[in-house]
Amino acid sequence: MPNNASAKKRVKQTAKRTVMNRAARTKFRNASKKLYKAMEEGEDPQAVSSMLSEVYSTLDRAAKSGTIHRNTASRKKARLTAKVKTYVEARG
Repeated sequence: MPNNASAKKRVKQTAKRTVMNRAARTKFRNASKKLYKAMEEGEDPQAVSSMLSEVYSTLDRAAKSGTIHRNTASRKKARLTAKVKTYVEARG
């Protein structure tokens, strides 16, 4: 229980940041799930590539705001790119 004004302010700030961080993580997870589902269902490689750019965008926004570390975002982007590349090459 916060006893002084600065502690009360910190509680409010933490609650606000938690909501924002959770939203950013959820957007990334949903976008990546959508991408994986599209690859599983055998969608057009062009559509999958456009979904990849959407995932990039969500990752970059999360890294920019500090929700995830920039190296984590970079690693996830690299792994997703490799998977999409093999998918596109297999589909022709």
